[in-house]
Amino acid sequence: MAKAIHSMVRVLDEQRSVDFYQQAFGLSIAERLDFDTFTLVYLSNEENSFELELTINKDNKEAYDLGNGYGHLALCVEDLDSEHERFKTLGFAPRDIVEFNRDGALFAKFFFVNDPDGYAIEVLQHHGRFK
Repeated sequence: MAKAIHSMVRVLDEQRSVDFYQQAFGLSIAERLDFDTFTLVYLSNEENSFELELTINKDNKEAYDLGNGYGHLALCVEDLDSEHERFKTLGFAPRDIVEFNRDGALFAKFFFVNDPDGYAIEVLQHHGRFK
């Protein structure tokens, strides 16, 4: 059986992205590997072994075209309302909280925020299948 181990996004400014993911989600550098033309930074936290890989291509100076294929990365939190307020305080401009119902019951409560490179991140309340 396969095990998900990481997801990768390309970023322009390593420190700006590391700071965002640390402040927003408590992710810290698990490993940093520097190569001639690019750098890989693996971020994780104590919640699980899944990592976010940041790829910094040294010759790229312009924002990446995210295209229409990328959807979002999703993370769960214990207290969505508090996190939403904290994100606003940090200046991350989270979108409004949404409650999504199915068959008359709460299916998901969430908000979206964009990282410094424009990648969408869904922040979900621990609930139901989102644990």
